Amino acid sequence: MLSGKSLVIIGGTTGLGLSAAQAFVAAGARVVVVGRKTDDVEAARLSLGEAAAGLAADACDPLTAPHAIEIALRQFERFDGLYHVAGGSGRRIGDGPLHELTDEGWAFTLNLNLTSMMHSNRAAVRQFLAQEAGGAILNMGSVLAFSPSPQYFATHAYAAAKAGIVGFSKSIAAYYARDNIRVNVLAPALVETPMARRAAGDEAIRTFIKTKQPLDGGRIGQPRDLDAAAVFLMSDGAKFCTGQVLNVDGGWEISEPPSE
Repeated sequence: MLSGKSLVIIGGTTGLGLSAAQAFVAAGARVVVVGRKTDDVEAARLSLGEAAAGLAADACDPLTAPHAIEIALRQFERFDGLYHVAGGSGRRIGDGPLHELTDEGWAFTLNLNLTSMMHSNRAAVRQFLAQEAGGAILNMGSVLAFSPSPQYFATHAYAAAKAGIVGFSKSIAAYYARDNIRVNVLAPALVETPMARRAAGDEAIRTFIKTKQPLDGGRIGQPRDLDAAAVFLMSDGAKFCTGQVLNVDGGWEISEPPSE
């Protein structure tokens, strides 16, 4: 489905991003994976083989995405799409319920999740416009943007950032549709990634998930659960699809939490 395409994955060296990179390569794409840690970048690049290039850089740096796109153009001679996965929790910095939320936690969490995405999307759109050939952008959201969980996931800056991703993505999708630039969002629920270790190791949360994410036996999601959706939205099979939010959430949004 992605044969011949050259894609950049911001946050592509661990978790959801690495799983997507593997799926993209398996579907025929060549990828540039970006991550903060040099060791992770090198391990990801080696695991992906000759179809991959890597860049160790911070997604919050406005120069990172342009650099990654330059690598795609230089090494693979084209740039067809951007998948922005990078982001994470600001809990250790001060994110939490509003009455406990610190200014530092707010600024850190929005920068990590929302501002970094703006930087990468801006770089992609500028390149697409210069190419005059369109392209695809896929951004990582979260069900917490519109389906909160007050008992276990009360990180209000994170929810605001992910809601911002939805609003931003829809707005730019509308503006650039005339240029054949597509912008969509994937919204997972709880997925077993490095960011989710706290939740995945909490027995009360695991019990909660059995009812809140009831599909496939009621389990925490795995990165691979999002891969097919990501491949589709980056492919020409989705060429008539833009401004959409696709929940890959095990039923989270439509399910009730367990009764007391």
